Amino acid sequence: MTSTLRLFAAGELSISPASAWYLSDLGEYRGKQELYTRQSPQRLKALREHALIESAVSSNRIEGVSVEPSRVRDLLVSPRPLFRDRDEEEVRGYRDALEWVHQDAAGILVSEKTIQRLHAMTRGEIWDAGKYKEKDGDIIERYPDGRERVRFRTVPARETPAAMAELMGDWQRCLDERWVPPLIALAAFNLDFLCIHPFRDGNGRVSRLLWLLQSYQLGYEVGRYISLERLVEQNKDRYYETLEQSSQGWHEGKHDPWPYINYVLSILKSAYREFAERVGEIKAPRGAKRDMVLTGIDRLAARSGGFTISELEQACPGVSRDMVRRVLREQQSAGAVECQGRGPGATWVGKGVITPK
Repeated sequence: MTSTLRLFAAGELSISPASAWYLSDLGEYRGKQELYTRQSPQRLKALREHALIESAVSSNRIEGVSVEPSRVRDLLVSPRPLFRDRDEEEVRGYRDALEWVHQDAAGILVSEKTIQRLHAMTRGEIWDAGKYKEKDGDIIERYPDGRERVRFRTVPARETPAAMAELMGDWQRCLDERWVPPLIALAAFNLDFLCIHPFRDGNGRVSRLLWLLQSYQLGYEVGRYISLERLVEQNKDRYYETLEQSSQGWHEGKHDPWPYINYVLSILKSAYREFAERVGEIKAPRGAKRDMVLTGIDRLAARSGGFTISELEQACPGVSRDMVRRVLREQQSAGAVECQGRGPGATWVGKGVITPK
């Protein structure tokens, strides 16, 4: 294989203008990061808790693994939850893997052993958790009418261990020898990992955990406060589109990595922009969880078709149902939202600027 990192090592790729622009913006945000994290300790603690829950839910939901909104809090906050099915076990496993990365990022080596551990944590007790695939597995796209097509042919199972060992070595050499700016290397590594597709299932979730781990080790801490996984889910179509664009010709080293690399950088930039808005909007000692409900209302009200109370509760998984509904009713009284219909399925639509009241 001729990976993206190897193309950088050979000097065959020049940084695109769009990527250079992203790097400049992200450098500025990183410079302001310490200032942001000196803000309200209560707000930052609530943001961390909220991001942990959002990340676990969103990263799994991208892969079709989901849990009932009413179960999210018990599942992800309780020290020893009782699982009802495999999906709940995997969502909780992702949350535990996130906590490990958040707490020990500086001391975790980016290695095959780490990657296999992350996979085992996110896949629970399934038979091949933490083990590379034993059979070839191409990425298949299935259509509603039953048709299928091979979207990408992954590295064969027999070649996977060697490909992963090579990727680990290339990552460290790239950092040591500065083949390319570190954030570009991070995105390129992520692309190469997804193209190798080392596991039978769960590759996307492991790739996002590695993204977080490597960004923390490079000094970009925004994923602790703003869920990168939630932003990826909100831009899921673009995620799959750029991944397909950048994987074409990958085996021959003739691929264009920039669509996917720029996607990764754009998600990081969006996270920093949101982080700056969240910590910069503190004007009064309002409750942090209340602010999260206001943010959820604002985000959901902006989309066409409005939203339901259940969707708002799902957008605020760390907040009690009573708090969510109380804040929503306050915004209704202030004229910021309007209820159309009756009962749990009623639709709420935005009517004006969301106000703290």
